[in-house]
This record gives sequence, C-alpha cells and structure tokens, in this order.
Amino acid sequence: MSRFNPTDFDPAEIDATIRRVKARLGEPMPPVAPTASSPAATFSSGKPGQGEGVFSSVDGAVEAAWEAFHLYREQGSAVRVAVIASIRQSMREQAENLGRMAHEETGLGRAADKRLKNLLVVEKTPGPEELETRTVSGDLGKTWTEYSPYGVIGAITPTTNPTATIINNTISTLSAGNAVVFNVHPNARQVSLENVRLLNRAIVQGGGPANLVTAVAEPTIESAQQLMRHPRVRVLLVTGGPGVVKEALKTDKKAITAGPGNPPVVVDETADLELAGREIVRGASFDNNVICTDEKEIFAVASIADSLLEALGKSGAYLLKEHELKKLERVIFRQLGPPGKPGKIDPRWIGKSPSVILAQIGVQVGEEVRLVVAEVPREHSLVWTEQLMPVLPLVRVRDVDEAIALAVRAEHGFGHTASIYSRNLATITRMSQAMNVSIFVANGPNLAGLGQGGEGHTSFSIASPTGEGLTSPRTFSRIRRVTIAGALQGI
Repeated sequence: MSRFNPTDFDPAEIDATIRRVKARLGEPMPPVAPTASSPAATFSSGKPGQGEGVFSSVDGAVEAAWEAFHLYREQGSAVRVAVIASIRQSMREQAENLGRMAHEETGLGRAADKRLKNLLVVEKTPGPEELETRTVSGDLGKTWTEYSPYGVIGAITPTTNPTATIINNTISTLSAGNAVVFNVHPNARQVSLENVRLLNRAIVQGGGPANLVTAVAEPTIESAQQLMRHPRVRVLLVTGGPGVVKEALKTDKKAITAGPGNPPVVVDETADLELAGREIVRGASFDNNVICTDEKEIFAVASIADSLLEALGKSGAYLLKEHELKKLERVIFRQLGPPGKPGKIDPRWIGKSPSVILAQIGVQVGEEVRLVVAEVPREHSLVWTEQLMPVLPLVRVRDVDEAIALAVRAEHGFGHTASIYSRNLATITRMSQAMNVSIFVANGPNLAGLGQGGEGHTSFSIASPTGEGLTSPRTFSRIRRVTIAGALQGI
C-alpha cells in the first residue's frame, strides 16, 4: 500500500467536496477562495471588479457558475428564499450608488431615474413564491406540476439599463434555482461588474454559494458569442438590439430575447388632455427616454391636437418651432431616412437631457424642461426611428382609426409596447388587439406597464421577439408534471 501524500489531492476538489456536504446539511458556506489554478486567480492586478464572480474567461465564468448551480440545488428552497431576500436588501441599499455609477460611466439618462429603476426591480421582480406547486386530485390519482431549474443561464445586458437589468435577471433566474453568467455591455462594464460583486456578497450573506452569479471581466462581441455557444449554458437571455438578438436566435439553445421597440401613443377626442399631457411627459422623459418601453411618438386626433400640445407644454415639454426642428434634425440624425422609414441617429445625443440637446441649436432651457416635442408630418424619420432620447414627435391624424393604423405601422411589428389616452372602452380594446404587444397601457405612462405606478410585476427583459413578454422566475423554469395513477385516492 502506498503512503498517504497530501500533495496527491487537489485542494479545490477537497473544498468542493466539503461545500457539497455542508450544503446537504443546510450549513452556510463561505465564498470559494481562488487557488493558483482557478480562473479567478488569472486576473492581473488593479482592475476593478476582480474576483467575487468576475472571471477572465468565459470558460472560467461558466464552470464556476456550473459548480455553484449544483451546490445551490442541493441546498433546497429555504436557501433560495433567504438568498433572494438578501439580494433585495443589498440592492435596495445600493440602488442610489449603482444608479449614480451607471450614469457617470455611460453618460445616459438621469441618475435619479436610474435609482428608481433599481428600486422598481428590487421590489417588483417576483421571487420563489411565484413557483408554487399546483396539484390536481381525483378518483384516478394525483398529478402535480413543479417548476425545476434549467442550470446555467447565459445573459447579455444593455448599456441603457445596465444595473436594473442585472438585478432583475438575477432575482428571476436565481428564484427559479438557476445560476447566471453575464456578458455585460462594454460601455457599462465597470458598474456592471461592481453590481455582480455586490450580488455575490449578498448571495453568500444569504447562505448561498459563491459564483452563483458570474461575469466576464472584459466583455466583447466575441465573448458574447462564446457564451451563447458554451455547452454548459442551457438557456440564453438577451436584452439588447436586433444584432445580438439575431445572433442568439441562430444558436441551438432556448433563447429568450428582449429586442427593440418604438412605442406609439394614441390620443383620441375623448381623452382627458391634462392627464395625457402630464403623463406623456412623465413617461417619455423618464431616464431621458433610453428605456425601450418609453413613449416614442404621438398620434393625436386633429380636433384635440392643439389642446394636447398646450397640455404638454404646461407639463414640462419644450415645443419646437418649425425652423428649430430643421436645425435639430441636423444635430440628432446622421442620416434622415426616406419618407416613412427609420433614419440613423447620432449616438452622441442618445440619453442626453433636453437642455444639452437644445443647446446644440442655440436654445437655452433649464432642467425643468423634461421633454422636447416636435409636430411633424407622418412620414418624418422621427416617427419611424427608435431615437432613445427625449425628443418626441407628434402627428395630427383625421380620426382614431387612422391613428391606430399608423401606430401599428410605426411600431414595426416589434410586439413591444403601445398606449392610448381615451375614455372609450371599445376604442381601447380595439387598439390593444390591433397592436398585439407585450405591454399595452391605457390612460397612463408606459412606465405603468412596468409596474411603476401600475399594478403587476416588473421586468427589464421584455421578451417581445420570442413572445414571453415580461420575464419572471417561471420564464426560467422547466415545467415538470408528476402523476401517480390510481394511488393516494381520497387523501
């Protein structure tokens, strides 16, 4: 018999075995300490966000999440509940800081609104409670439906809503028992990696395993493609533009994709115009219009259009004059599209405040101006382009039928978001059916459809291209039916 030699055993393997035993016993586990051979140890010094879930390679991030997933699954439902509660507490405390960091790094939107987005997903993203087992009992036995995890989810996040998306995705995927690996947007890298580090601390504090949430330290298009095709990744969650959505749908994996939007808002002759003016300004100006759900164009019945413009002005909108519109076109568009087609936006002005944008054409306004409104003909590029800035076109139409028909066209079939201001229930119903979008709002800002000032849960991954709508823990669960035939009768 050979002599026992401690160097024959891999310390990482021993640590993993100890952690699995502790998980089965329900004991809290310390974070995984990087070893000389572990992916976390390959970081060069001085880069922000090192360790605590951040890895230098896609393989390292996925393998760590894969191990954490198995540990998490063995811990059971009570730990899931504790982990999600710990995440909510931590992210509630960090909402303002992460919002400020996101604004400083990306230059998009408003720090105060980013804080509100973070708080919204903390409070209104569903947790494990959404996954209650459903049971049917009768003379032929019992059948119950369970929600089981997929494993490792590969997530792509945007620069427009970096932290809100990461927090929301984490709560949803972990509530369903999965682990998640993020390839974040390079333009929001620092705040996103800090978010991942904070989430790891909260997960461990709640009794869960380290690396249940991981990220790639230097995210690129290539790392996103590698993540999408990694054999350990079971499901893709993509929140971004049409290019990355198309890439995800080309893989052989289940892809849940949140793509672009161009939400129209219709205002008919029965509308409460003071309400419409106030809420359109509030919704379209929120975070300087970088959210895909924000109002992007107005179709107003001609008989009330002047009164609506007056209400918009009273609520904090600057109404462009015709010669100012011509100047602004040259600023915000790199290229105007042909009539009725999208143009090419100059990305330098995406997410900027009205005061910054208007200054480019010599118009000075204060921060109390939240939105720029421009009356335009229906074929203008502003109507057909998802501009992602607080510049909102308004088109006069003959009647509500014409407004709805144009709204359907302007939305481009994205199936994302649309809204209407009307007191006519039949008109509201007709437009909701015609639009067939994931979010439809009547008599309120589109934010209400996200749960901000409206009922229902929230999500910042709105899967319009693939049809899941506002994602939640059920979106990331395998549905399993268990049947016992002819048994347990009468129990």
